[in-house]
Amino acid sequence: MSTDAIVLLKDDHKEIRKLFRQFRNAGDDANVEKQRIVDKIIELLTVHTYLENECMYPEVRKLVPDVEDDILESYEEHHVADLLVMELVAMKAGDERFDAKTTVLIENVEHHIEEEEEEWFPDVREALGRKQLQEIGQRMIDLKEKAPRSPAQPSALKKVIDAVVS
Repeated sequence: MSTDAIVLLKDDHKEIRKLFRQFRNAGDDANVEKQRIVDKIIELLTVHTYLENECMYPEVRKLVPDVEDDILESYEEHHVADLLVMELVAMKAGDERFDAKTTVLIENVEHHIEEEEEEWFPDVREALGRKQLQEIGQRMIDLKEKAPRSPAQPSALKKVIDAVVS
């Protein structure tokens, strides 16, 4: 398994996109299946966002100042996704706005992924090279063990509240 930070994040993106496809293909009357899929989406996004916010973004911001604006925008995109996730956590698949809210989350995250992968990951790879990306990736792997799995966990909830207040 590669420890390259960008490879790790892209692997997460693939897994998240797969769940998005499953949600879209679940059908209108598949509430149990949709709930399971959304619960998994929330878990993966919570871990992924934590790793980016706590490790990848601060490191890249420090080492590659040319992408600072992209990173600041990514923090804001995470903020919007966090708000949607917190609302989804409080909902059930049968709720009137569950599908609509999930769709908005999916669209926002897909946009975010596209910007990362197409616009600034290539600049980061060029600026840092394999060795530095592997070092950042190893820190992400180490951090993943303590990453929150749900936005309702105290550490994740505090970060969401702090983001809303600021």
